[in-house]
Amino acid sequence: MQLDKNQLLRFTTAGSVDDGKSTLIGRLLYDSKSIFEDQLDAIEKTSKKKGHDGIDMALFTDGLRDEREQGITIDVAYRYFTTPKRKFIIADTPGHIQYTRNMVTGASTANVALILIDARHGVIEQTKRHAFIASLLQIHHIIVCVNKMDLKDYSEEVFDDIRNQFEEFSSKLYTKDIRFIPISALKGDNVVNRSTNMDWYMGAPLLNTLENIHISSDGNKTDARFPVQTVIRPQSEEYRDYRGYAGRVASGIYRPGDEITVLPSGFTSKIKTIDTLDGELKEAYAPMSVTITLEDDIDISRGDMIVKTTNKPAAVQEFDTMICWLNKTTSKPRAKYSILHTTNNQKAMIKDVMYKIDINTYSRNEEDKELGMNDIARVKIRTTRPLMIDEYRDNRVTGSFVLIDDTTHETVAAGMIL
Repeated sequence: MQLDKNQLLRFTTAGSVDDGKSTLIGRLLYDSKSIFEDQLDAIEKTSKKKGHDGIDMALFTDGLRDEREQGITIDVAYRYFTTPKRKFIIADTPGHIQYTRNMVTGASTANVALILIDARHGVIEQTKRHAFIASLLQIHHIIVCVNKMDLKDYSEEVFDDIRNQFEEFSSKLYTKDIRFIPISALKGDNVVNRSTNMDWYMGAPLLNTLENIHISSDGNKTDARFPVQTVIRPQSEEYRDYRGYAGRVASGIYRPGDEITVLPSGFTSKIKTIDTLDGELKEAYAPMSVTITLEDDIDISRGDMIVKTTNKPAAVQEFDTMICWLNKTTSKPRAKYSILHTTNNQKAMIKDVMYKIDINTYSRNEEDKELGMNDIARVKIRTTRPLMIDEYRDNRVTGSFVLIDDTTHETVAAGMIL
């Protein structure tokens, strides 16, 4: 199958501190010639000031002053680059345990997760944590990059041992497409160009793998979901009677003439047109932003969902979910929160904490009911009004939500509906 040159691939990096995530991204950008000359000049000057012999690749992504001073990644850094085969968005996420919530943010929209492992240390706790989160977030493809192979004499035995360590626990993950690449981000081995130091590795370099990995079938093309963001009513002579419903297609395909149902009201109609700034479309699919007009005048507002009449999501007030607690303040028993699900915002509470997960052993702790920063747990949520939901494994948009503290307005948790 030939790839679309304009196809966008989002990937996230994860790994422990000093595993070389930022250096890998810098090498990827540098060797693929995706760095502007003024950026390169600035990084060269900063590298010299820090006493480096060559270019410090990590400086291409460590954008915050504290990151450059400490030599670590704190916030999620997004970078964009293009090759003749694909467009890419990179989310460079932090490795520290206290920034695991940032990793969840960066990974939530990714097609691929790059998990870095230091060849000297092998699989460690953070490796398992990041692999579990990537799997929990239903990232369909994981590429395990065994980095710093130059410090282990490019040993095939070291690489095979780490791959075996990872495969021991990866059988418990949801992700089934897991690939392994031995690299040296510092030296450039197997990042963009094939390594001459590891002729025993017969696979493709990292960039070639990213360019050719198949993601077209990852999205949900079956369940049509269109959360309404706003109602378009132009006050002009030309469009006096125009009423359109604007939003982003979450999944599925919409075409003029399709029979639809508006939830939660249950009213039915047919799609009249699908409009964009550039004109009408014959079909719309995720993640396109469009305006849909209907043949009937129906009362629709933000938070409603337009779906196919023959394929509707569940409308529920109580559901089970896996959540990652993102806030320093611990959860309060039966406390009220605001829940933001697609474009729908209403009140909710954590009815019950069924168990917390120990990401090292993947065992369940049913005794501890308090949720703290970075905890991952299965909980029961109850909302004031029904939400139109799908399981997260089927739909990452309608199967996810965030909880917000009404007093501080901080996001306290991200959830994946089971």
